[in-house]
Amino acid sequence: MREDLRTLYGEARLPRYTSYPASPHFGPAVGAGTYADWLRTLPAAAIASLYLHVPFCRSMCCYCGCHTGITRHDAPIAEYLGMLRAEIDLVAGHLGAPPRVRHVHFGGGTPTIVAPDAFRDLVDLLRDTFPVDSDAEIAVEIDPRTLAPEMIRALGAVGVTRASLGVQSFDPVVQEAIRRRQGYDVTEAAVAGLRASGIRRINLDLIYGLPHQTAASCIDTVRQCLSLRPDRLAVFGYAHVPTFKKHQRRIDGAILPDGAARQAQSEAIAEVLAEAGYQRIGLDHFALPDDPIAVAGARGSLRRNFQGYTSDPSEVLIGLGASAIGRLPQGYVQNEPTLRTYAERIARGDLATLKGYCLTPDDRLRAELIERIMCDFAVDVGVVCGVHGRDPDALFASLSRLPTLVADGLVRREGATLSVPDDARPFVRNVAAAFDAHLGTCAAVHSRAA
Repeated sequence: MREDLRTLYGEARLPRYTSYPASPHFGPAVGAGTYADWLRTLPAAAIASLYLHVPFCRSMCCYCGCHTGITRHDAPIAEYLGMLRAEIDLVAGHLGAPPRVRHVHFGGGTPTIVAPDAFRDLVDLLRDTFPVDSDAEIAVEIDPRTLAPEMIRALGAVGVTRASLGVQSFDPVVQEAIRRRQGYDVTEAAVAGLRASGIRRINLDLIYGLPHQTAASCIDTVRQCLSLRPDRLAVFGYAHVPTFKKHQRRIDGAILPDGAARQAQSEAIAEVLAEAGYQRIGLDHFALPDDPIAVAGARGSLRRNFQGYTSDPSEVLIGLGASAIGRLPQGYVQNEPTLRTYAERIARGDLATLKGYCLTPDDRLRAELIERIMCDFAVDVGVVCGVHGRDPDALFASLSRLPTLVADGLVRREGATLSVPDDARPFVRNVAAAFDAHLGTCAAVHSRAA
């Protein structure tokens, strides 16, 4: 691909397509009343996933794009857990029959700064409220810098099966710039402790495109990570959106790598991981061949949701906690992100839903097309249109951006089948955007395409 095209497409501000439509398009037309109706009509045979958001950290990393706040004290966390438990009861009260649960994910923030006994009690409540399968995947996001031995034991005791540890970069110069000092020894000790407690699936999260980062420093970080032999690595490009996340203003945009340097970092990371036996999964994940997302990728059943790439096939996601997003067959819902307002609504006995989106038949068609492009780098538009009762020729005629993408080499078209060439895979979001009927608003809150 020509360098001018790499620059053109890499600078585009696009959704990550963890949902379609993307969350900035959610609105107040879907509120607590709608969500209550959707919960009441959830089929008894439904299989669901649970997401629980803990919006607290001990310190703020400058690159962070999460809904989180800083607390040095444990009291706000304990108070929040009380609200979270109350929300679980409220949601369950609207369900005719609790759905069977196959996946549970604790995100944040830093879920593991919760007191160990409180975490055990929270998992017990989930198991008492929902029929959680005995072999369900229970995943938790971890900041190794604050992971105490008592919490490691608690995670093992409640049956956590997968731990995702934030690393980002081991380069001390980069760490200083993003205000996240984390030596390799800290991460190594956390991984060893988790494995000793019975948690066998380990994920590591990395970021490229950070201040002062180079391809060489990225390679050094990856090689240190490989000595820990994680099952999976998520490798994200830094999204610099200081107008949306004000703490990112501490990062001087002038010292960020440009598009060419970001691309070189991404490719360098991918090359080292491929040499080490990791399979590239979708846009930004790498996994050993026996990891569930690698198996799903090989079978053509890989999915994409708010946690990224997943093997979870469920169409039902119940989001719990401030800012949490959920999905039911009818559409998406998102909780109030402001802690005070979230607490007030729960205290009144109301669902915390702030906004959402009711899916149309056209949304469902485009969502499936986008998901397949994002997961498989290819899609048979004719087959997907047939499932949704749509004319593929009419759809192709409406895709105004597609001919330019084909001409520029980002996508190939053979009849009704589209495929993304290997050298264009970093720009798969540009291809997915060709199907996005909502694109054109909210660009400022989206990240660069590459």
